[in-house]
Amino acid sequence: MVQYRKFNQSISLKERFHRAIPGGSHTYAKGDDQYPEQYAPYIARGKGCRVWDIDGNEFVEYGMGLRAVSLGHAFDPIIEAAHQQMLKGINFSRPALLELQTAEAFLQLVPGAEMVKFAKNGSDCTTAAIKLARAVTGKTKVAICGDHPFFSVDDWFIGATAINAGIPQSTKDLTVKFRFNDIASVQQLFDEHAGEIACVIMEPEKYEPLDLEFVQALQSLCKKNNALFILDEMITGFRWHNGGAQTLYNIQPDLSTFGKAMGNGFAVAALAGKREYMELGGLYHDKERVFLLSTTHGAEGHALAAAIAVMDFYQKEDVIGHLNIQGERLRAGLEKAISTYALEGHIGVHGHPACLVFSTKDQDKNPSQPFRTLFMQECIKRGIIAPNIVNSYSHKDADTDFTIQAMSDAMAVYRKALDEGIDHYLEGRSVQPVYRKWNHEHRNKA
Repeated sequence: MVQYRKFNQSISLKERFHRAIPGGSHTYAKGDDQYPEQYAPYIARGKGCRVWDIDGNEFVEYGMGLRAVSLGHAFDPIIEAAHQQMLKGINFSRPALLELQTAEAFLQLVPGAEMVKFAKNGSDCTTAAIKLARAVTGKTKVAICGDHPFFSVDDWFIGATAINAGIPQSTKDLTVKFRFNDIASVQQLFDEHAGEIACVIMEPEKYEPLDLEFVQALQSLCKKNNALFILDEMITGFRWHNGGAQTLYNIQPDLSTFGKAMGNGFAVAALAGKREYMELGGLYHDKERVFLLSTTHGAEGHALAAAIAVMDFYQKEDVIGHLNIQGERLRAGLEKAISTYALEGHIGVHGHPACLVFSTKDQDKNPSQPFRTLFMQECIKRGIIAPNIVNSYSHKDADTDFTIQAMSDAMAVYRKALDEGIDHYLEGRSVQPVYRKWNHEHRNKA
């Protein structure tokens, strides 16, 4: 049943947000264009798996800070650890003992890594990995998995997307793409760009399971062609396994990157890898020095204390097991609702149980942003914020069951929209892809 919710204050603040902040948000994936026009609440606070907007509306939240919050919002053990460190100071002129303790705790958890360096965000770490690979190999081109949507805000990646204004063509030409689980596409790149590829970067898994034979063959190709293999674990780290997907699948990359859930929302990320490569960013070697990662705030005490607390909690409690159980419970409930309303081929639930996403298609079963908007609109009306269906340790049975019911009710509306026309049910404009060349308004005027 739909509970009447008002969004007056959120709607009234939209102009102020856009006057002060380009795009109205510091993160494109959180922008207005990613949410239904009349149902884009601004958040006031969160606790566990729930958030409250500035109008006082309560929601069960999925997405969890773009997958950065795996334990829950304002999770007490993590908040307390960060608070206690803040009382001692967070940034000094020399390394703090905490930096060593966090590094050793991380390396113990991720056995495939031999050295680690911390930063504040994932883009810094993936870009550092690319720079290191280029320095090691003397090559310039980067092979990225074209099925994985995001690796960095920096030119080497964004230049390969539709939003590439301001990036030199020479930089764009240095990035080439292969297909996930398709070793022939990787071989083709090495053939076409023989002696030019410095590294291959991919996530361990996204929407479909990893083919272990594929990744083994990929690593062999990298070794044969003197290219480094980089595993981006920003999302899979601290969701697939305590030691990341590389530990779960027994993969040993040359370099890997972690972040997001590593700090349960606190800004901390990591570049990890084999000593022979990582030490090039250090002091005690006789090779040309690499300016690897050197950030003023990269080792802030409160964020590292949060990371240690996260790692400690994961080892004391079965966080991974909980994420999997609740994710499978949610998937099963949603698939039952999809069947109930004969929405097979129109709504899909995909991915790892700790990191689910949904897809939306129209009457002809083509991907549809308007139907995505409708589904999100009806979920928000029923107390669910779900740009995707990423859960947390704070999502318990009751929250999952509430979500299943709310999304099931939203599917009933979706079914009517398929049968009667979406214009009868969609309120306002459609959401838009983040990676688009022009804004929606520009296209309408053109």
